[in-house]
Amino acid sequence: MSGYEVEHNIPTTTTTTTPTPRRPDLSTFFSTLALVDTSDPSSHHNVHATPQPENTAAVFRLLANALEMMGGDARHGEQQRGGRGDQASGQQATQEDLMGYMLDFLRRNADDPPAEVKGVPDSFLDELERVEKKSLRKEDECPICVNGFLEDKYPLVVQLPCHKSHRFDLECVAPWLKLNSTCPLCREELLKKKEVPKPVVDEEEEEEWDDMYA
Repeated sequence: MSGYEVEHNIPTTTTTTTPTPRRPDLSTFFSTLALVDTSDPSSHHNVHATPQPENTAAVFRLLANALEMMGGDARHGEQQRGGRGDQASGQQATQEDLMGYMLDFLRRNADDPPAEVKGVPDSFLDELERVEKKSLRKEDECPICVNGFLEDKYPLVVQLPCHKSHRFDLECVAPWLKLNSTCPLCREELLKKKEVPKPVVDEEEEEEWDDMYA
């Protein structure tokens, strides 16, 4: 407060700090995804239409750029905190490995876009098991953004069906699953293909049928 403000009893405006977002803005990614998403044919007027390669390449590139930014923010945050010991270093290495795998997949598909995007439908995301806040520990964090789940006032954490420990912020893992239907950690396919059951043949009926042509 300056002397002039004190002398004339002028109140000073207090500056409010805007909280740092947990992840980059993905609005452009989702608007582009809407042009190429083939996981739910009922949402498209022409079910036989194929996505334009430039749009497919763009959606992979947009998510790669967002994840790269997220990984940089995670490293910057770690440097500011001054490190968290050997265990934290191991976790950081794991996150870098995970980010490296995801970025490699996204960049390869951006350079050579597939004919269609093989991700999960929205119904799959809606049915993912939600993890209750009371079951989360203070040290639990999202493997992608490496932010603590409980740092969010209203955490929306999901558990993938491949393993009970594979938990993510839904906002982090959903974009990936819309482009790749595998778990980022274990790379297991999450959309299980159901085998067509074989018709049950009654042995007595089969014998009677054979006798007719004996």
